[in-house]
Amino acid sequence: MATAIVVGVLIIIGYLGLRSSVKHFKGEGGCCGGGGDSVPKQKKKKVEALYTKIITIEGMHCDNCKNSVERNIDEIEGASARVHLKKKQAVVEMDREIPDEALIEAVENAGFEVLKIER
Repeated sequence: MATAIVVGVLIIIGYLGLRSSVKHFKGEGGCCGGGGDSVPKQKKKKVEALYTKIITIEGMHCDNCKNSVERNIDEIEGASARVHLKKKQAVVEMDREIPDEALIEAVENAGFEVLKIER
């Protein structure tokens, strides 16, 4: 009888863990210390796009990750970012030329890794 109870508890724990993992990797669950319903800070005024760069980013899983990257890039004067979780990319519009190093630093400060930057 005790064995059946232990097996039942382990099955329940396994199910809950698997369900949570599936939600996490679909970007529906909370991760990175935030909830799945995190709200971004008020975005600054969109810049007039004279330049555009696409940054491929590793490690983003949820809206909190997305908002964190957008917030950090938006803090750069003259830059505005839109992050696409499924593509693992940030499209950065700029009203002036911004060095790749500044964009990399902003993404890394958010806790993620830049794989490449394209024009």
